[in-house]
Amino acid sequence: MYSARSPRPAHLLHGLFVVLALVALSACARSPADYRTDRNVSQVGAPIHGDNRPHPGVNRARALPIQGIDVARYQGAIDFDSVYRSGVRFVYMKGTEGKDYVDPAFRDNWRRARASGMAHGVYHFMTWCSTAAEQARWFIKNVPDDPTALPPVLDLEWNNHSSCKNKWDRDNILEKVRVMLDAMERHTGKMPIIYTDIAFHRDILAGEHFDNAFWLRSTAAEPHERYTNRRWMFWQWTQTGTVKGVRTEVDRNAFYGDENDWTVFLLTGCDPRALDRLGPQGKCALVK
Repeated sequence: MYSARSPRPAHLLHGLFVVLALVALSACARSPADYRTDRNVSQVGAPIHGDNRPHPGVNRARALPIQGIDVARYQGAIDFDSVYRSGVRFVYMKGTEGKDYVDPAFRDNWRRARASGMAHGVYHFMTWCSTAAEQARWFIKNVPDDPTALPPVLDLEWNNHSSCKNKWDRDNILEKVRVMLDAMERHTGKMPIIYTDIAFHRDILAGEHFDNAFWLRSTAAEPHERYTNRRWMFWQWTQTGTVKGVRTEVDRNAFYGDENDWTVFLLTGCDPRALDRLGPQGKCALVK
């Protein structure tokens, strides 16, 4: 982006039952966000291959059925209907950065993506020169509390291309991250997803437990080759992607699972693999 086999406790069985029920119902019920799932749209769910500089290390990503993009002002005006018809299933857009920046294209991208019926969400780019409380207030002020939206994303990187060069110690940064994640979840009612790159994960996040799902950037190898045992839900596999409806190169991303997994994610806001653990905690929309 920019700038074990053993008897399961009753509550776990409940979580698994809900997953199965959600999948069974998905054929006759739309998700709460009313995302477009009409099968007459050409190529929906088909792998997409557009990339100006394809790398063989990420070939597996191109075969995953649920593909998406992330965008910011650099992509200019986007035809989201064309993007959807090309096979793209979701879009994340930059909303806020730090304590005082809103992406100039955010509100228009939000309105157009929402109108298109495509699954859409927002990300906040965290900076290290302002407090987490200041950034949380800014996010809450500028990002709609929209029940149709995907869970928000917290973008965690070193700010190498900005005027902010502060690098706090690991404990300080982890405290800021947890404050921001909590604020985003309180505002949206959905567990935020953590996006990160190899350097920041190595320096700060490696070995640290989060209930949050992860979105990992790896454009020359599969994520497990760069992030050891960190499980991912989204994989950003190129920054030189091409998609009909976007005039510039664009970041391309893939969801880990199949159509059933995707439906469960849309309906609950949680990684389907974590539902039996997080559902009983009230962390997932339809699993209480």
